[in-house]
Amino acid sequence: MSQELIISEEFIMSKILLIRNKKVMIDSDLARLYGVETKQLKRQVKRNLERFPEDFMFELTKSEYEILRSQFGTFKQGEHSKYMPMVFTEQGVAMLSSVLNSPAAIKVNIEIIRVFTKIRELLTESISVKLEIEKIKKKLMNHDKNIELVFNYLDEMMEKNDTKVERIKIGYKK
Repeated sequence: MSQELIISEEFIMSKILLIRNKKVMIDSDLARLYGVETKQLKRQVKRNLERFPEDFMFELTKSEYEILRSQFGTFKQGEHSKYMPMVFTEQGVAMLSSVLNSPAAIKVNIEIIRVFTKIRELLTESISVKLEIEKIKKKLMNHDKNIELVFNYLDEMMEKNDTKVERIKIGYKK
């Protein structure tokens, strides 16, 4: 009986972090999802380094590592290797499927890519909604200005009516 891997979208989303303005996943989280040791994942990546340019994968700096440790409790002191963690962008995760090609890794990879795609769609929808709201705000601001002009014009007309000018009657006189 093969072990069927079930990973929720929420769990995968919780493992996606924003580092250097890129949505990434940490090597240890990916290794856990793929069911391999972190050092095995790193070894495979280092053997195929030409597949992982800087926009696919990069190593955290010491300060980034410390920030992650302090903010998220992602890393516990002494629990990780002496090397800084690697993080993978969506493209890097996709490239991992060519390096780790077990059936479980392929299934996990598909789910991770789906979540990245869903996040991108949600961000796109969010941006379009924000743009529509801005358009509405601009229209309302213009309407406010126009309404103010109309009221100013009405006030002027009322002032003119208050100062009655003697009108000369024209027409048929008895």
